[in-house]
Amino acid sequence: MPLQKTLLALDVLDSAYVNGESVKQLFVQYPQVSVEVLTVQGEKGSTDFVKIIIPGTDGKLSGGQAPTMGIVGRLGGIGARPTRIGLVSDADGAVAAVAAGLKLADMQTKGDSLKGDVIVTTHICPDAPTLPHEPVDFMDSPVDILQMNEHEVLPEMEAILSIDTTKGNRVINHKGIAISPTVKEGYILRVSDDLLRIMEMTTGQLPVTFPITTQDITPYGNDLYHINSILQPAVATHAPVVGVAVTAQSAVPGCGTGASHEIDIASAVRLVVETAKEFTNGTCSFYNEEEYNLITRLYGSMKVLQTPGIQAAPSA
Repeated sequence: MPLQKTLLALDVLDSAYVNGESVKQLFVQYPQVSVEVLTVQGEKGSTDFVKIIIPGTDGKLSGGQAPTMGIVGRLGGIGARPTRIGLVSDADGAVAAVAAGLKLADMQTKGDSLKGDVIVTTHICPDAPTLPHEPVDFMDSPVDILQMNEHEVLPEMEAILSIDTTKGNRVINHKGIAISPTVKEGYILRVSDDLLRIMEMTTGQLPVTFPITTQDITPYGNDLYHINSILQPAVATHAPVVGVAVTAQSAVPGCGTGASHEIDIASAVRLVVETAKEFTNGTCSFYNEEEYNLITRLYGSMKVLQTPGIQAAPSA
């Protein structure tokens, strides 16, 4: 069950000693699954990037044609030691991604393999720095967003769900999970009907969405306000990206501890697993391709929003 995998991931990641190899050990009992760990040094420390590949029965890895799904656990760090003791709220994205990988891997051993490949990426850092932000502080990261995208947003991914704690704001006043509109190559498209349907099914409730702005889908580092990094994968891919936010009714700091709610994380896991089933089987679309082609014909490319933008010339 997704909740059991979530509890297992939480237990392993809630440690000052956890690293990428700790996550890799969770998958040793699944022979078909491959896990790669890469330690990357940044200006503010180091982190372990983890890539988990769950091959499908008709996936591209085996020469098949089924589409490949990407699941990105987006975060600054899972801990802010020594400033804060324990797992921080920002860790939810990593926990959900690892738990989703475990669920998909376990399904294979029980005869329930997906048609397409699924690639899960995230990073593990128990001692990341913090960052001032309004209305509450965020977690920072030992590596920059370009490095994150380089190791987490892969060209093989044909659609991406980006899971991120999104509690440090006053625009999402709902405890649980919420999804964003689809973002593709600089366009904010309408919310996917298929994802709304899957969300209704997996939560047993009406679907919840959250607003995003043009600023949110531009790269970090341009001095514009971003709700958080949930849609930063969209600046590094041609694939459609949807944010899966783990949310709260109140504004919760990303560096706050004791703020990870296993039921909410498990809801995110259930949503991404069911989406992976349907997307790799061809029964779920992140966007309407015909409508996307029309909007690009009418208004042209918006890929400039995936770049740092036009830099002002230095004053004389």
